[in-house]
Amino acid sequence: MTFKVLISDPLSEEGIFPLREAENIEIVINTELTHEALLEEIKNYDALLVRSQTQVSRDIIEKGSNLKVIGRAGVGVDNIDLEAATENGVIVVNAPDGNTNSAAEHTMAMIMALARKIPQAYFTIKNREWDRKSHIGVELRGKTLGIVGLGRIGAEVAFRAKGQRMDVIAYDPFLTEEKAESMGIGYGTFEEVIQAADFITVHTPLMKETRHIINKEAFELMKNGVRIVNCARGGIIDEDALYDAIVGGKVAGAALDVFEQEPALDHKVLELKEVIATPHLGASTVEAQENVAIDVSHDVVTILSGGLAKNPVNIPSVPKEVMRKIEPYFYLSEKLGLFLAHLEEEVVEEINIYYAGDLTEINVAPLTQNTVKGLLTRHLGDHVNNVNAAYLAERKGITINEQKTSTTKGFTNLLTVEMKTKNTARKVSGTLLNGLGSRIVKVDEYSMDVVPEGHLLLVHHKDQPGAIGRVGNLLAENNVNIATMQVGRIDAGGDAIMMLTIDHSLNEEELEQIRAMDGFDRVTAVDL
Repeated sequence: MTFKVLISDPLSEEGIFPLREAENIEIVINTELTHEALLEEIKNYDALLVRSQTQVSRDIIEKGSNLKVIGRAGVGVDNIDLEAATENGVIVVNAPDGNTNSAAEHTMAMIMALARKIPQAYFTIKNREWDRKSHIGVELRGKTLGIVGLGRIGAEVAFRAKGQRMDVIAYDPFLTEEKAESMGIGYGTFEEVIQAADFITVHTPLMKETRHIINKEAFELMKNGVRIVNCARGGIIDEDALYDAIVGGKVAGAALDVFEQEPALDHKVLELKEVIATPHLGASTVEAQENVAIDVSHDVVTILSGGLAKNPVNIPSVPKEVMRKIEPYFYLSEKLGLFLAHLEEEVVEEINIYYAGDLTEINVAPLTQNTVKGLLTRHLGDHVNNVNAAYLAERKGITINEQKTSTTKGFTNLLTVEMKTKNTARKVSGTLLNGLGSRIVKVDEYSMDVVPEGHLLLVHHKDQPGAIGRVGNLLAENNVNIATMQVGRIDAGGDAIMMLTIDHSLNEEELEQIRAMDGFDRVTAVDL
């Protein structure tokens, strides 16, 4: 059988070589198709390869009656309707690793150019000036590089920095001391890393928790004369705060490849002589462009040959009768994982998922993936999905265990998720109540009845008169409305918890006000 593959965006010949090499694949390249023309043509193809130009919308996917796989030669899949692809049984693959080397090299190039003021010196030569005194730089040897985010690219930067005889210290929510030691680098909290570093480079996804993680407060913790590098995502660094830190003398210089708003031609930070910048070139190498196309081409060949994709990004195909049974639990499983992720800042080592009652009679593998996805989402954002969740967990050194049990504790169905770190174990249980939807029914050993949605506030405290009222009064003073409240205790006068649903999330200052009250222990904001 011969499969037809349409390539609708420009890809290099080297990149599509795996397709050329396959005996049962016919390739058609047409990069001039309009949306209407693609709608007409797509029914004739088994696979579609795109970059970011082609918009693979729902109508195109639904017209692709023979479509089996869509390949995105790059990382982002914003131009592909993943929900429509999943509904129509079309696998979507991308190439998350293809630009790793190029991005790491660009980061090191920016660090070196920043240290030695190479761009500034170049412009003086272009202006026919021979100015050596103004461009005295610093050596990298013996300096400390702080890496915030030690994923694929961050790890490659660490390896290269060690080659420059730099000392490296890193923070990542999934980095353990043992892993850091095996890499020959230091390990610390976010605050410890930015306090120790002479150079700081960020390599995290952009999400709520990482937006402006390098902000005014962070700059105040840093050494005087620190140098900042961002070749990851615009928005991780508060650019206005960076401007103030440079003007104020705290930061000696910055190298930026990405910006919060692009193209960034008018931002005041670019007016500073201490700042060097490139227009989002981290993945802009011949090799990176070829590598992402090669990776996707290999996956397309594998899928069309009946194999399993290396880099799928949408939910795996599940028989309709199985999906009908497990679909009601998808929301609950993801929210339980996400809830747990807020409870501990220590590195997760093990995830145990227990299924009871009706759940023991169905294929729960997709629910396990969805639970792990929820737990990892807090730190990895859109980089984790239902397909790659277990793979990413394994790569982070997290063990996943799945178990079915007959013990339902009075519920028709019960899903319990346990998260273990080196020093702690935390659990949350949830169920589907007939006609009422998802509920959290237990947190650790405390019984609850909470809808897993919105802004939750989990407070550990001593069971004593007035505790609930004091929290309510403080929230009222901060103009925070309480929608629901649940309390749980094991023994009268002992340890207890309260769980509140509030109309908007609390900032750190408001959380500290609650922690400062007598008899209150841990206070955690959980945004679901």
